[in-house]
This record gives sequence, structure tokens and C-alpha cells, in this order.
Amino acid sequence: MSRTPLVAGNWKMNQNQSTGLALINSFVQKVDMKQDVDVAVCPPFTLLAKVREALNSTHIQLGAQDVFWADHGAFTGSISAPMLTEFCVSFCIVGHSETRGRFGKLEVEEDTIGYFAETNKTVNLKIKSLLYHGINPILCVGETLAEREAGKTESAIKTQLDEGLAGIDGAELHTLVIAYEPVWAIGTGKTCASDEAERICGFIRDWVAKNYPEDDLANDVRVLYGGSVKAANSKELFSQPNIDGGLVGGASLDPTEFAAIVANA
Repeated sequence: MSRTPLVAGNWKMNQNQSTGLALINSFVQKVDMKQDVDVAVCPPFTLLAKVREALNSTHIQLGAQDVFWADHGAFTGSISAPMLTEFCVSFCIVGHSETRGRFGKLEVEEDTIGYFAETNKTVNLKIKSLLYHGINPILCVGETLAEREAGKTESAIKTQLDEGLAGIDGAELHTLVIAYEPVWAIGTGKTCASDEAERICGFIRDWVAKNYPEDDLANDVRVLYGGSVKAANSKELFSQPNIDGGLVGGASLDPTEFAAIVANA
């Protein structure tokens, strides 16, 4: 079964109203509007309304960077899935290593790492909420450099998948996206070699096949690669049979670069 490639841009904590609008308008003008590639942009919460307006007449979809699992309540500073649906959000990133406190390039003081308290349990709750409200989760998984050097890459990812998707029926997961992001490659400029990225993405697809054999999910679930994706390396990465596109960080802030990455998909 052929899977439509997906390229999603994660703006992270960047852009204000004016610069964000200029960025998305420039990208819309540069990107080739092909129907055989899905494209999404995930701006900060504060820009969802502006970016939504800019995308109304395009095929580009809107994504969010995170979500809280309860629909409402005394959770100061949190954003719920029903709030995201008001902006017609199609995708939402869940379990990114930065929300887990797992940084490839540490830009905060070490004694503040506890602030980033995402766990596999909270990831699981968020995915359930997103699915209930019709938003497609982009589940991020990946290993740290220490885990890779200790030969624990597969076991770390397996645990993230086992616990992050626990108790979710396969019938609900056909629109799930899984993004393999080796933590050591995020924001560092280091990219996982394409053959190794393919091997791990194949491991993820095999996990899906083994855990949901009756639902034929392995043919539907898109597996992306993320971690210093650029125009220069994306074509080779996207040519791998088990890599269905990319979750793009810093390069998505450059309209020309991001458009070239989409073209390579």
C-alpha cells in the first residue's frame, strides 16, 4: 500500500505575529502545491489563528506543538484538544524529546530539566484525547546519545511505543504518525545516516505490525524521520522505503529551505 509522504514543520518557540505571518506567506508562495505530498506547519499556540487564516486557500494543514489531555479544568497555562479544534488543527506533536526533557543540545540549566516533565504516561493520555477529538497525533520517539552508545536504541524506542500507545485500539490508529527523532541529532546539526534511519524506522514499522496484526496498521501508519533535516540530506532520507517524510525543526523557519525539503518528498 502506498503511503502519502508527510512533511511537518515544527517552529518550536519562534516567531511573533508579524514575522510568523511573513514566514508562512513566503512559504506558501515558494512551495510546490503537489497533491501527492501532505504538508503541515506547527507554529506556537499564539500564532494558530494567524497561520490558519494564511493557509485557508492552500492544501497546507495546520498542526500544534503540544496538548493537554483534559478537555477543561484548573490547569493553568495548558491548551486542550477542544481548544485546538477551534482552529481546525489537523496534527499535533506529542512526546517531543524537548517536552520530555531529553535535549540533543542543552540550552537550559541542568537543574531546570525537571520542568520538562513529559512521560510515556502523559503521552498516552494526550494521544487518547487527540484521537477522541479527531486530531492526528505525531508521536515522537527516539534515543539519547548515551542510550545509543549503550546499545539501548531499540529498547528505548520500544518502551516509548509500548507505553505511549498502551490501551489504544488499533482501529483508532490508522491516522497515527510516528516520528523517529534521535535525540542526539535534534538541534545539533548531526543527522542520522540514511541507512541507519531506515533501519530504525523499519524497526518501528515492525513493532506496529507485531502489535496490531489484525488491523494492517503497518501499511497505513506513516513513519517520519526528524533531527537536523535539511534540503541537502532530505532527498536521500525520504528515498528510504520505511521513511514517509520528515518532522522538520530549524529548517522549517527558512521558507526556501523548507519548500525544497517538501519538493524532495
